[in-house]
Amino acid sequence: MTVAPERARAGRGVDPVPPARRPPWRDRLDRWDTRYTPYLVVAPFFVVFGVFGLYPLLYTAWVSLHDWQLVDGAERFVGLANYAELLSDENFWNALVNTISLFLLSTVPQLLAALGLAALLDRGLRGRSFWRAGVLLPNVISVAAVALVFAQLFGRDFGVVNSLLGLVGIDPVDWRAETWASHLAISSMVVWRWTGYNALIYLAAMQSVPKDTYESAMLDGASRWRVFWSITVPSIRPTILFTVVVSTIGGMQLFVEPQLFDPGGTATGTGGNDRQFQTLVMYLYEKGFRLFDAGYSSAIAWMLFLLVLVVALVNFALTRRIASKG
Repeated sequence: MTVAPERARAGRGVDPVPPARRPPWRDRLDRWDTRYTPYLVVAPFFVVFGVFGLYPLLYTAWVSLHDWQLVDGAERFVGLANYAELLSDENFWNALVNTISLFLLSTVPQLLAALGLAALLDRGLRGRSFWRAGVLLPNVISVAAVALVFAQLFGRDFGVVNSLLGLVGIDPVDWRAETWASHLAISSMVVWRWTGYNALIYLAAMQSVPKDTYESAMLDGASRWRVFWSITVPSIRPTILFTVVVSTIGGMQLFVEPQLFDPGGTATGTGGNDRQFQTLVMYLYEKGFRLFDAGYSSAIAWMLFLLVLVVALVNFALTRRIASKG
């Protein structure tokens, strides 16, 4: 009879106290929270995407299969007739060539200039915050104001660019009337507006590269040029791929800059008297909102979608291959 109190004082022989049992509904609530809360958090994005992205995309595909006027609505089902007519439309192919030309003239120098500018900003400059904020300034200015200024710079009679060309003996250029001249003028506008934006993205990626990697390369006698191409560029490859894809999408959908550069403005939307700088989106706008042919305009929209998808995938593959070799 005296053993039990002694074992109790020694801490042995006492049955453990079972933990308090949680109510079953709290266990079920915890399991429900673990399983379904992540879906609830991401669901608003997919709901918004479905309403404002997927539904318009599918509805546009349905409209493109009809003879559909913007005011009167659907008249009759025509199947792929709009696409067949589009493939034999000279204005469509002209707009496609102009779009690709403007895309190449604006995107390639834009990304190369952004890469070089980011490398300069990554070095120890005095007032680095000022310079880094300054490169973003063109991107925050209204595109209408940018187009107005560049239209004055590239004016035929009193433009600043023609005045500078005259100093070296080059005759004045009618920047709006000639195809290549108009493409250069519009591309310079796009390059000036988006180079700083891409440079800041590259700069953020460059600052995440370990500094001891640079120090080891410099101790081995590598030049700055060699360090840049052998360490910096391969290290920021995912960022370069991202900017290439985003710039491809933006370049193939170019609209505002050439539209405002057109002396006819939104009244015509033809990109010059001979459509010399009319892009695909401008042609879509002309058909849909000037001529109210919604069916044909929807077919252009879908062709543009497929074209952007193909070009983005090709650019992605090429850039990834080049970067992996570097």
